[in-house]
Amino acid sequence: MAPGSSIVTDIPESDCVSDGLSEALTGIRLDGDSTCKPWSTSLVTVGLSSLTGLNDLLECPVCTNSMRPPILQCPNGHTICSNCKHKVENHCPTCRQELGNIRCLALEKVAESLQLPCKYQSLGCTEIHPYQNKLKHEELCRFRPYSCPYAGSECLIAGDVPMLVSHLINDHKVDLHEGCTFNHRYVKSNPYEVENATWMLTVFKCFGQHFCLHFEAFLLGMAPVYMAFLRFMGEDSEARNFCYSLEVGGNGRKLTWQGIPRSIRDSHKKVRDSFDGLIIHRNMALFFSGGNRQELKLRVTGRIWKEQ
Repeated sequence: MAPGSSIVTDIPESDCVSDGLSEALTGIRLDGDSTCKPWSTSLVTVGLSSLTGLNDLLECPVCTNSMRPPILQCPNGHTICSNCKHKVENHCPTCRQELGNIRCLALEKVAESLQLPCKYQSLGCTEIHPYQNKLKHEELCRFRPYSCPYAGSECLIAGDVPMLVSHLINDHKVDLHEGCTFNHRYVKSNPYEVENATWMLTVFKCFGQHFCLHFEAFLLGMAPVYMAFLRFMGEDSEARNFCYSLEVGGNGRKLTWQGIPRSIRDSHKKVRDSFDGLIIHRNMALFFSGGNRQELKLRVTGRIWKEQ
């Protein structure tokens, strides 16, 4: 939003049902007769300095998400989103009064009329939307933080790509390699013990982008399988600009896979459960390993290239 801009909201007097709402909107400048009581004017101009207060006002005290109509209020004027009513057993979380089904029509009018910047503005998003559309936009905004792509733990860290790369290296001790080709050897002394856990995650930097190479063992029904796949640290639209290949072999045989890396917007589990990668069944993996089939020794090679 350009400096000095404002937001114009039409609020009919009949929609004002909460004195507490009027008090909370003290940062709003009213145009018209200064002797008019709040909400009696037909025009309310909200300056940029009021946006933070309005965002706070529209935040549900229970789930802390932005409230969408219908917005409920207690007899004392405290508001709550309708989705959280059952969570507080129909009692106001602020004053414990019974909630009932009273709607805060004034706040709903404010919410429906506001034009607000995306909450990821500080991360680079420049879009401005009506309040109702803003919430939907933020769910899919390309500037929203990425979740940590490490699958070996329930990591709750989220951030942009540079922050996540640093996090993976420093906190998860993940290796970072420069280049677009890879040659990894995976060894497991007892291949008959398979856990649903990631074996290895390696980050590659090439073409100025970062990629996550996963290799893991899991049970497919009752049969252990091994899977390797690549994820792109960025949006799916950007991931489609790249391709990758994987190859595993031994004893004169080999398996190859070629595909498009999946964005880390898709969870590790979603990619794995879609089987979108190189899958090696245990008997084949042991055949590639050679020897007495008592030890798993796999060498996975591959490369990443950019589509022209």
